[in-house]
Amino acid sequence: MIIELRADQPRPAANPQKEMLVPDADELVAEALAAVRGTDVRQAERQLDRLMVGTGAADGAAEVDAALLRRLVRGVGRLWPRGWQPVDLDRIATRRLGARPTRLVRDAMAAQRRDQSGPVPAWWDEQLRELAAEALHDDRSVLAGWSAREGLDRVDALRTAVDTLVLVESLPPIAVLRPPPGTSGAATADQPARGRSGSPMLDRVRALLAKAESTTFPAEAEALTGKAQELIARHSIDEALLAAGAERTDLPGGVRLGTDAPYAGAKALLVQEVAAANRCEAVWSDDLGFATVLGWPADLVAVELLYTSLLVQATAAMLRGRAERRPGAGRRTKVWDESFLNAFALRIGERLRAATEAADREAAETAGPEKLLPVLAARGEAVQERLTTLFPGVTRHRLSVRDAEGWSSGTSAADRASLDLGGGRPPKQVRGRPTRAD
Repeated sequence: MIIELRADQPRPAANPQKEMLVPDADELVAEALAAVRGTDVRQAERQLDRLMVGTGAADGAAEVDAALLRRLVRGVGRLWPRGWQPVDLDRIATRRLGARPTRLVRDAMAAQRRDQSGPVPAWWDEQLRELAAEALHDDRSVLAGWSAREGLDRVDALRTAVDTLVLVESLPPIAVLRPPPGTSGAATADQPARGRSGSPMLDRVRALLAKAESTTFPAEAEALTGKAQELIARHSIDEALLAAGAERTDLPGGVRLGTDAPYAGAKALLVQEVAAANRCEAVWSDDLGFATVLGWPADLVAVELLYTSLLVQATAAMLRGRAERRPGAGRRTKVWDESFLNAFALRIGERLRAATEAADREAAETAGPEKLLPVLAARGEAVQERLTTLFPGVTRHRLSVRDAEGWSSGTSAADRASLDLGGGRPPKQVRGRPTRAD
């Protein structure tokens, strides 16, 4: 066999362009996200290390920061048509990640708002202002500016940013309560009914509830709360009669109220009871940490104001009740607390409903039942229809009592005042996660 050696045919040279390829910042971010979502911890750390190295270019770190922000802003923008509002996203970021990542979410929401096309309702911008979400002019400096304010080194900043992205991109659709930015109805969407309007009646209610929260006398607190409910009920009737005189094309609205741990179920029950006393319906999403309340604007104001105040009052009463427990009964404090709060919510609900029923009777005597009752019935039916439309698969969650002493103490704490508001009807029970609670 003859083998011919030829030196005049050199091997092909390597492609210089191929050797010079550098990783793309968007690809680095995508690979880091995929790894963090997986179960291989070492792979996740390797991908985070690659983010640290960056693209290898002179401004590689800035390119990675810009890619992270672009994807975060894009993820935030995709949540708005899926029912999320700025306050909802802020709440769940705080609940699941903590304060530092939440402040990054706020920066991303502000950047997304700056680039938002189409109409943006006024209430949307109000929420962003309340969250202090302010947009910077240079997207490339957002992540760096946030990490500097938080005192984070680059490793922790990148890890936190990736975890924040994972949360934002994993959130499920929720009920769309108002037209989001960029939609046809956003330009004419009403300002949400929140407890900060300049209504003289609401100012009186806020003053009463502030006194109820500050007093150390339970009977006085409950009397003040009962008086606030009377004012709210009368205002609701006035609003209903006024609306009955004009043709309306709008639907009942909604608000979401936080029900975070501890004792999330008891907080959801309190929302339910306050909502029922004010002609609203409530559905609890326990996995997301909030309850959605549906109703007409004036009634939603009432629910939000009363729930916020009663939660403060119930917590204070619970702490006082702990101090009054008999010696040696502290082994099951958590179970006792939960039973106390459940009983408090149910009894307070009865009293609030009694105040509403008393206001209804008084208004019916003045305006005539043939005028008032059909109006209230029609508004109630509209709220029920809205509930069925937004939550077609809602189920019921049954309340359980695990500490008789806590239950008795909670009922007594809600029963100490003599409000002279008449008797209440049997309480409804809290609606639960994919369903209405019974």
